[in-house]
Amino acid sequence: MTHPVLVAGSWRPAHDPIGTFHATNPATREQRPNAYPISSVADVHAALEAGHEAALALRSVAPEQIADFLEQFADNIEARGDAIAAIGHLETALPEATRLRKGEMGRTTNQLRQAAAAARDRAWVNATIDTGTNIRSMLGPLNGPVVVFGPNNFPLAFNGISGGDFAAAIAAGNPVIAKANPAHPGTTRLLAEAAFDAVQASGLPAATVQLLYHMPPEAGLELVSHPLVGATGFTGSQFAGLKLKEAADKAGKPIYLEMSSVNPVFILPGALDERTADVAQEFYGSCSLAAGQFCTNPGLVILPSGEAGEAFAKAAADLFAQNAPGTLLSPNGPGNIANALGTLTEHGAEIITGGSEADTPGYAFENTLLRTDANTFLANAEALQTEAFGTVSLLVFADDAAQMAQIADALDGNLTGSIYTDTNGADDNAYTTLEPALRPKVGRLLNDKMPTGVAVVPAMNHGGPFPSTGHPGFTAVGIPASLVRFAALQSYDNVRPHRLPPELQDKNPTGTMWRSIDGVWTQNDV
Repeated sequence: MTHPVLVAGSWRPAHDPIGTFHATNPATREQRPNAYPISSVADVHAALEAGHEAALALRSVAPEQIADFLEQFADNIEARGDAIAAIGHLETALPEATRLRKGEMGRTTNQLRQAAAAARDRAWVNATIDTGTNIRSMLGPLNGPVVVFGPNNFPLAFNGISGGDFAAAIAAGNPVIAKANPAHPGTTRLLAEAAFDAVQASGLPAATVQLLYHMPPEAGLELVSHPLVGATGFTGSQFAGLKLKEAADKAGKPIYLEMSSVNPVFILPGALDERTADVAQEFYGSCSLAAGQFCTNPGLVILPSGEAGEAFAKAAADLFAQNAPGTLLSPNGPGNIANALGTLTEHGAEIITGGSEADTPGYAFENTLLRTDANTFLANAEALQTEAFGTVSLLVFADDAAQMAQIADALDGNLTGSIYTDTNGADDNAYTTLEPALRPKVGRLLNDKMPTGVAVVPAMNHGGPFPSTGHPGFTAVGIPASLVRFAALQSYDNVRPHRLPPELQDKNPTGTMWRSIDGVWTQNDV
C-alpha cells in the first residue's frame, strides 16, 4: 500500500510520483511495510496553489477560530497518543513510553496550546498607534503558505505538521505545507490526520494544513522559492539548509534555518577543583542523551590543561567507554559520524575512546571522546568544529582563561554556550575574561548547566549566529517570539477607523491586549 498525500483538503494519491520509499526501524534495520510517495513538482504546485488560496481565506478568519483549531489539534493528539507513540517508536527507536508518550508528546501539545493562547491574546502582533500622525502598524500574516521541513530527531515536537514552526506559522494566521522527514512518515501521517480532523472541526479553510512526504532535491528548491510561498522553516543539516537558503534568497523568499551547532562548554579551574566527578557525569549524560542526536548536544568542551583537566578527561572517558551506545535514528548515522571523525582526526584531534561503528542489531556508533590542545584547535578551528551527530565530543585543553577567550573568539555561531564555574566566586575573574568573547557567538548562554533541554517558555532562544541558524535575530522555540518569523509588518496611514483591523482600532478588541499608543504600552482604548 502506498499512502496518499494531503493536498487541497483531501487525502489523495500523489500526482506523477517519482517513486516510493519506506521507513526503517533503526533498532532492527528492518524495512517498515508501508510505502510512501516521493512527490514530483506536480504535487508541489498543487499544494502551493491550494495554500495560497487558504492564505487569502485565512485573512478573514478570527484569531479565536485559529486558536480553537490549535487546541482541538492538541486534544486530538492526546486522544490518539498511544498509536502515535507506538509507530513513532518503530520508526525512530526512541523509547515509546518515556520519551514519546510522556515526554515529547506533552511538549508538543503544550506548544500548540501556547500558540493558541498567543493567537487569542493578540499581543504578539505588536500593535503600534501614533495618534499625532494617525499612522498605525501591526504584524499580520504572510501572503502565502509557510513550508515547514521537520528534522529526524524530534518526530513530534519539531515535526513539520505538529512542531514549533507549525504552531507558530498557524498562530500567525498562515496555512502550512508540511514536508515530512523520511525517517518517520507513519508518525507524520497520524499527526496529519489529527490536524486535518481539527481543521474540519474548527471550520478553517480545507488547505490550512497540507502534507507531502518526500520529494527530490530540485522539487524542494522550487517549493521554497516559488512565487506563491510565504516563508519556510527548516531544521536539518547544514548542507541541505544552505541549498534551500540559496534558492529562497535568490527568489526573495524568507527562510529560517536551524542547522549545525557544537554547543561549546567551557569548564573553568575552580569548577573542576570543586566537583570534577559531578561535571563529568553531567557532561556524559548530556552528550549521550538520545544517542547524542540533539541539536544542543555538547560537542566541544574547553578545559584547563594540567592535573585537574586530565582528571576530568579520564572520568569522562570512563563514562563514555563503560556505557553502551544508543540507537541512531537513520541508516546514514554511523557513516556520517565516521566521516566527521575523519575530518577531526585529520586536523589534529586524537581519539581517547570509541571511534568505530558499534556491533549491535541496530544502527549505532561507539561513544567517542577526542582531545586536542588549544594551539592545534586555533590553527584548525574550522575543521575542528565539525559536528558529529551522535555521542561524540572533542576536549580542548587551554593554558588559561585568556586562551579560552581566544578559542571562543574563533568559534562559529552556535545555538548554545556554557560556562562552568565554582560556587564561591574563585572563577569570577576568568569568567569576566571569557564571557565577552563567548556571548556574541551563541544564542543562549548557560551557567553551570549542560545545554540539552530546551524549555518552551517566552524567554527561550533556540537560535543563534550563523551557521547554527540562518539569522541571529529569531528563535524556533519560545512563544510569542517564534511567531514573528512568519509575519509581515503592515502599516496603515490615515486609514478610516472602520476600515482598520480590530487590533488597530481605537477600542481595544479584547480589553486586555497590550498595545503601544503614543509610545506607552497600555491595555486601554485610544
